[in-house]
Amino acid sequence: MRQFFALGLLTAAWGMPAIAQTQPATVLSIGDGDTLRVREGSRTLNVRLACIDAPESSQAPHGASARTQLQALAPVGSGVELRVKAIDRYGRSVAELSRNGRNLNQALVASGAAFVYWQYIQGCDRQAYSRLETEARLKGLGVWGVRGGVQRPWEYRSRQRKPASSSSAPSGRRYTCKQVGSYAQAQVLLRQGHSYLDGDGDGEACESFR
Repeated sequence: MRQFFALGLLTAAWGMPAIAQTQPATVLSIGDGDTLRVREGSRTLNVRLACIDAPESSQAPHGASARTQLQALAPVGSGVELRVKAIDRYGRSVAELSRNGRNLNQALVASGAAFVYWQYIQGCDRQAYSRLETEARLKGLGVWGVRGGVQRPWEYRSRQRKPASSSSAPSGRRYTCKQVGSYAQAQVLLRQGHSYLDGDGDGEACESFR
């Protein structure tokens, strides 16, 4: 999440500036541990949670655990509030999410389900996020309880993108998501090095199948 705070605006490096605002919404679906889809008025919004980074779905089992935690905090059909900070280059609303007065971005960090995204913490309460992450680490909660540690999702994505520098796919064949046919098969091909199937570099291939 590349963003910075200046002159009252939070600007995503890949997107357009947006004035921070709070708006009610209804949860439609959960993507992974830090993305979801909501209904806000007559609009459907794809939301990326600001200032945190949860393990990717392919970082088993931690990605699935983060998604389960977000589902518990923001069940489908529940009412939430978005503190929108920016629109990213994929058209997603980058936001802090709250429900019944509880900041869910912070709750994910407090439970050890997500990391603070320190490189892009601007616009969020640095002290609160730091305290919550430190407490989770000291208690060994979630990702902090894993012996040997969990690779940070931003490092994981960086490694996943490296095969893309190759001029050809490992098998010598390039696929389209339509040819692959299923989400599960797309993840298999991604692990085999077909990184071009992961268009947004988030560690998941052909997400339209989900």
